[in-house]
Order: sequence, then structure tokens, then C-alpha cells
Amino acid sequence: MRSITAEKNHEGKKIDRVVRDFFPNLASGMLYKALRKKDIKVNGIRIKEDYIVSCGDKIDIYIIDDYLLGRNDEGFSVVYDDDNLLIVNKEAGIPVHPDKNQKEATLIDKLQSIYGPNLALCHRLDRNTSGLVIVAKNNPTLEVMLDKIKDREIQKYYSCIVSGKMEKKKAELVDYLDKNEKLSRVFITSEKTRNSVQIITRYRVTESLNSLSMLEVELVTGRTHQIRAHLAYYGHPIIGDGKYGKNIENKQYNAKYQLLCASRLTFDFQSSARHLNYLNKKTIAIDPPFSLIQVADNQSKKM
Repeated sequence: MRSITAEKNHEGKKIDRVVRDFFPNLASGMLYKALRKKDIKVNGIRIKEDYIVSCGDKIDIYIIDDYLLGRNDEGFSVVYDDDNLLIVNKEAGIPVHPDKNQKEATLIDKLQSIYGPNLALCHRLDRNTSGLVIVAKNNPTLEVMLDKIKDREIQKYYSCIVSGKMEKKKAELVDYLDKNEKLSRVFITSEKTRNSVQIITRYRVTESLNSLSMLEVELVTGRTHQIRAHLAYYGHPIIGDGKYGKNIENKQYNAKYQLLCASRLTFDFQSSARHLNYLNKKTIAIDPPFSLIQVADNQSKKM
């Protein structure tokens, strides 16, 4: 439980706005759930959602700190929340959606348990990739988001650490990807084959150290394992990638998961997004949970 005291600038505001002033990372769903359950008291009295705050009010909030402060042990944190969508930062190792062999709770399972069953994923992220995931709170939002992703009006940027020094500081890689369902992996070729699709991956080097490079990658086309397989095809696999990388290097750097993070999203609508037009030109960004110095230091400790 946390206690706060309303200040002069809170006079006349609704209780939800005041609580959010003190705890900006608190998810809206969790806040309104607490109000409905009367888990927020003012001056010792349980209040309703429409309570108007006065200066000096003592507000007791019975929400655990992990949610109140925007952190929890569920494998994700909320980085953006409004009436239509959530954007969460998923940890590596957490599956976003169920598959035929899935026994553990997925990201969408966990989010639905907090926000309700109407939530839906707008796109996917590999289990062992960390970073930003867009989640719709209603069907109209889901429809718009799916259209905008399909039309490439949401720019997706990733941070990653790869093996070796890149030949160019920045480049656009254009090749073809063939997905093999039986092997659960993809293959890259420079020429079009019968079942392959064109892929476009842009990168720029942000930092280099020893035999490692930190990249910012723009995913122009969004295909299964595209970044991982594409960089590996050019001889620069992502450190920690057990499928397309080098196991010897992964062990050297003590990388348990692939060092790949969906670190930035920009809404770049070229046509109407209907009720989501307010998102246009908005950028959501996070820092990746790894650094070049940290990874290089892991190798030095093993030597």
C-alpha cells in the first residue's frame, strides 16, 4: 500500500488523474480495476471512480508496488497505455502467443488476466526476442493496426549485437526468404526461388568493440526470423541465437537468449487511421536490456 497527499494543483481533478500524476507507469486497467474494487481510499473512506480530489486529501492506494510502479515479475512492463491500445516491453524467454506444444502462460494470457479477454496481439515477436509489442484493446483498433502494419505505416526498429565487424556502416539488404515449416527455420537466398518471398532489412552500426557490433535494424518487411537469418546469411549472426548463430560464440559471451530487442516503434500513417489518428508521428522507444561493453566483458571473464 502507498499513501499520497493531494497538492494544490490536484484541486478539482478526478481521482484517476491524481493517482496517475504520482504513478505515471500504472496501467489504466489496473487503476480502474482498483477503483471498481474500492481498493483506493481517501481520508480513510472508500471512494467511487468519479471522486473529485481536494487539496490535502490523503489517498491510500492498495495496489502492489510492482504494478503501481509499472514493473512486475510477469515478464513484461507497460510502456504505453490508452483507451485503445497497450504497448508492452516483453522480456526474452516469454512466448507472446500459444502454439500446439504450449503449456506455460503466454504474454497475451497474462495481459488478458489483467485487462480482460478483449485484448489481441497486433503482431508477433519471437519467444527469445525482447522488446515492444503492440496489443489492441478492441476490435476496431485491431483492424486499423493490422492494416497499418501490412501497409508498412508502422516503422519497427531493433537493437542487436552481432558477431564481427560489419563491412559497411549502414546498408539495405535485399534478398529472398524461404520458410521450412518442418525444420521450423528459414533459408535466405540471393535469387528468387519457387516458394521464397523478398525481404528487405536495413541496418546501421551504432557501436563496435573488439569482434562485436551493435546495430540498429529497421525491419522493412516483416517475415519469420527475418533479422536473425538475414544477418547470419551475411556472416554476422546475432550473439545468443541458438538457431542461426554460432554456439561456440554464444557460450563465450554467456548469452542465454539472442541479443535482439524490438526497441523502437514509430507510427507513420500515410492515410487515415480513423479513431487512432492521434498516434500519427508518435514514437515509442526503450533501451535494450544489453550493452556491447557488458557482452564483451562476459567474454573477458571467461578467458
